[in-house]
Amino acid sequence: MEFISENLKKIKPSPTMVITAKARELKAKGENVISLSSGEPDFDTPEHIKEAAIKAIHAGYTKYTNVEGITELKEAIVKKFEIDNYIKYKSQEVIVGVGGKQILFNALLATLNPKDEVIIPTPYWVSYPDMTLLAGGNPKFLPCDIKKDFKIDADNLNSFITENTKWLILNSPSNPSGSCYTKRELEDIAKVIRNHPQVNVITDDIYEYILYDDFKFYTLAQVAPDLKDRILTVNGVSKSYCMTGWRIGYAAGREDLIKAMIKIQGQSTSNASSVSQYAALAGIEGSRDFLMPCLEAFDKRRNLVVNKLNDIDGIKCVMPKGAFYAYPNVEGLLGKKTQDGKILNNDTDVTEWLLENAKVATVPGVAFGLEPYFRVSYATSYEVLEQALENIKMSVESLV
Repeated sequence: MEFISENLKKIKPSPTMVITAKARELKAKGENVISLSSGEPDFDTPEHIKEAAIKAIHAGYTKYTNVEGITELKEAIVKKFEIDNYIKYKSQEVIVGVGGKQILFNALLATLNPKDEVIIPTPYWVSYPDMTLLAGGNPKFLPCDIKKDFKIDADNLNSFITENTKWLILNSPSNPSGSCYTKRELEDIAKVIRNHPQVNVITDDIYEYILYDDFKFYTLAQVAPDLKDRILTVNGVSKSYCMTGWRIGYAAGREDLIKAMIKIQGQSTSNASSVSQYAALAGIEGSRDFLMPCLEAFDKRRNLVVNKLNDIDGIKCVMPKGAFYAYPNVEGLLGKKTQDGKILNNDTDVTEWLLENAKVATVPGVAFGLEPYFRVSYATSYEVLEQALENIKMSVESLV
């Protein structure tokens, strides 16, 4: 009898985690590897957030909490949505989980039945398809063209929807492309969703505050309040508050969906870390002044990465509007031969060769559902990025 479940066989390990682990292994062996594969800001958690966690520990807030999160944090999230996004939720329409990943998985597990389809625009964050499969649904990939900045075309979306479509997942700012939806683009998507009452939308807004060039952020429930009961708005503190290891994500949506997600969470992890919740409370309620120097650094790095990549023959890169990733096209490198005679046939070949030859770890586009590209994270220092890009350029110039 087979020991491992058939369901688990449908999914694969997170590619970003695998590549990051491989880079660490090479570093442990003494290799001077530069990792641009991990989506983790290099800035420390702000002091007022750390102090809140210490204070919570000393106050004895180290016990179990309500499965869905402490009341104070849920109320702060309600206020955040009202002040920042002009969306009104009630406390019972909010759930706090162990990172955005758990929130997303809870939602899919709570709603998907056999034959249910989830539309996932490509390129996508690597976990969306596998979460869908593990929850028993069918991922349907909607290709997004680089000429449209990797964003959904409303007409294409309309033709892609079937009677089995349960969810559309919308990620803005996007991982891996850094593309962001304008208010007008979201309004066009909303028009399509209104015509299909069986379709719901998960908006993954985890990079909400990491924006450039004065781009104005909007989320779907904000521009289409009539669709609010068909939208799950997902967010968290990991990226914008430099709290990746604290593992706090949250979401707001219709009460019956939130109750179902709480039910699942109650049988899996129960509450998120009590101390992390109090830290997140301090972050959400506190000043975001700390974010300005982070954004200035990210912007400087963004320009460095995109300009340097576009200076390399065979690589083309569009300027991201948000998050801290670039998604360069490497079609111009395919078919070229390395110094040891290997032909680069796809973006996996390119990234494996860059790791071996340039000692730079990136993630191939196949992991995000759109080839031939690779993802670069510029959530590391300017100096490190300069060296990495110089290494990439020298390696590419060695191709024949």
